[in-house]
Amino acid sequence: MVLLTGLFTREFHLAASVAWGCASAVIPAVVFIRALSRQMRQIQPKAVLLGLFFWELVKIILTVALLLVAPKVISNLSWLALVAGFVVTIKVYWLAMALGYMQRKSKPTIF
Repeated sequence: MVLLTGLFTREFHLAASVAWGCASAVIPAVVFIRALSRQMRQIQPKAVLLGLFFWELVKIILTVALLLVAPKVISNLSWLALVAGFVVTIKVYWLAMALGYMQRKSKPTIF
């Protein structure tokens, strides 16, 4: 989406705004997954559940922080482009999950 925005508009600030929106979704998700994968090694279910809630809170705070700092990092920020990049990135997660599910479902099982 960043490349398409840059190619079609030829405006760096729009592409940068889209990129920041994408990064605001991806970076917190990567932090969450990395931390949660370490947390899942715990044996106690309560510790795993507590870790899930804690890291989800960290993910939300990191997302909000990235969105709030955007105007300071990107001059001439386009909020519409930033939100579009954020929303499209989040929607791609669902598409990737659906495609992964369909791919697993279509594989033949050998008994």
